Amino acid sequence: MRSEIIDIVTPDGVADAYLSRPDDDTRHPAVLFVIDAIGLRPQIERMADRIAARGFAVLAPNVFYRAGRAPIVPIPDLTDPDQRSAFIDQIRPFMAELTPSNVTRDGGAYLDVLEEVGRGPVAITGYCMGGRVGWRIAAAYPDRVAALAAFHAGGLVTDQEDSPHLSAASLDAELFFGHADNDHSMSPDDIAALERALDEAGATYRSELFEGAMHGYTMADTAAYDEAAAERHFDELFALLARTVAA
Repeated sequence: MRSEIIDIVTPDGVADAYLSRPDDDTRHPAVLFVIDAIGLRPQIERMADRIAARGFAVLAPNVFYRAGRAPIVPIPDLTDPDQRSAFIDQIRPFMAELTPSNVTRDGGAYLDVLEEVGRGPVAITGYCMGGRVGWRIAAAYPDRVAALAAFHAGGLVTDQEDSPHLSAASLDAELFFGHADNDHSMSPDDIAALERALDEAGATYRSELFEGAMHGYTMADTAAYDEAAAERHFDELFALLARTVAA
């Protein structure tokens, strides 16, 4: 494997990013890995490497680059609920900067890099808030994104006029949603509203509840980690990639 930290010039600055790909001279199918709220860190790198080992060029940007290079603030012991809660409070201002317009501008720069180092169209896999960010990128660039997977994603349905689910008709990707169980950021009513929007848009998608899996179930450095659910996530992701960008 060949991995490195690269800098991506965006309309708003320079984003550091982790790039992982097979160590050969071949252009591989491209995957944009959109991180969770905890940020770019070794756990993300390990997950990106596992995807890359299957023959993909994987880019995981520090989406909080406007606040600095990763880690923006020291990452505590995420298995301790009190430390995790205090940490999340620290990064909420950085999350607030991920407005739809900022995400759209950033997304274009990320896709540009992937199309240079890999081959398009691109697949997106997003986690926690990364599912919402990935949705907005896929909706803004439907001709460049062939697949979108979102795992324990939150905020896909809100009561705001710019709620992601309202732009379902803009998507032209095959979609997979692996919802966490008892997730306050994506309730059963929210899931139902998301599915209605996708049905009305005629989208190709699967939306599944990972029963018993908490929000954050893919992240092995947190208390929410669920090994069985995390492995199921990889199975679903690799199947989606095989049907779309790797075919």
